Amino acid sequence: DAGHAKKAGVTEIALDDPALVDLIGQKRRDNLADEIELLGAGREFDLDAVRNGTLSPVFFGSALTNFGVEPFLEAFLQMTPPPTARTADIGVIDPFDPHFSAFVFKIQANMNKAHRDRIAFLRICSGKFTAGMEVTHVQGGNKKIKLSQPQQMMAQERHIVDEAYAGDIIGVFDPGIFSIGDTICMPGKKFAYEGIPTFAPEHFARVRQVDTMKRKQFVKGITQIAQEGAIQIFQEFNTGMEEIIVGVVGVLQFEVLQYRLENEYNVEIRMEQLPYEHVRWIENKDIDVAALSVTSDTKKVKDLHDRPLLLFTHPWSVQTALDRNE
Repeated sequence: DAGHAKKAGVTEIALDDPALVDLIGQKRRDNLADEIELLGAGREFDLDAVRNGTLSPVFFGSALTNFGVEPFLEAFLQMTPPPTARTADIGVIDPFDPHFSAFVFKIQANMNKAHRDRIAFLRICSGKFTAGMEVTHVQGGNKKIKLSQPQQMMAQERHIVDEAYAGDIIGVFDPGIFSIGDTICMPGKKFAYEGIPTFAPEHFARVRQVDTMKRKQFVKGITQIAQEGAIQIFQEFNTGMEEIIVGVVGVLQFEVLQYRLENEYNVEIRMEQLPYEHVRWIENKDIDVAALSVTSDTKKVKDLHDRPLLLFTHPWSVQTALDRNE
């Protein structure tokens, strides 16, 4: 309860200060010294290495008991780098460029279950954002849009923002037009930032809804969760969305999918594990997928963006497909 929150007291004292024994006792002081000595197995702290992503600092504390939280947050602010340049198809975009630009790095549906809202999170890469400004959605066909309900969030709290700058993160209402990796920029400044890499799924299952009367909720739910990047969905050619194949990197994502469909979309599903372990997208658009010669255990499917691909059960099947279709 925010009305009863208390700021934790902080006392800074050196390990070799005799006053530490008076404060916590000899036994606790000795235990602390032994534990700190164990930390010597790691590398020396180097802020440049942290900012370059080659070193990860470790903090000790407890959010439950409010121990070490404030020192962590203060240190985190000191370590956080300033906004950096980002690569686009026209070159590197400087964060101090006065023209606004951003990219979508996260999409989350049903953050407010009462309103069934869907939020696209944007990282501002350059310039200044002003509420109500007109921008260009590059991957949306260079369509001009106004970013609706710009907001920033802290835990369960939200507040509308009127302006934001490079390095800031804002959330905007998404009517279903954004995808992860999309670029937003000023009209007349059309370019696309490098996309966010995705991992190929390694586990697959056939998913179908139990109640055929809830097809609309099933399609909406599984499509939105796929657009968030939590799963990848595939369809066999010439079939509908009543039954689809879901691909994930880790098997726990299947449980997350089932839980979210039941709790957020009121759809019960059944999943059938499939033996596929490898996936290859077909980049050549001139290839007739139906005419490809593959092994009998290989499945031809398409992804959410109608791109054809093959699912294989074994690396041998992948090599066979390459040999037969040179």
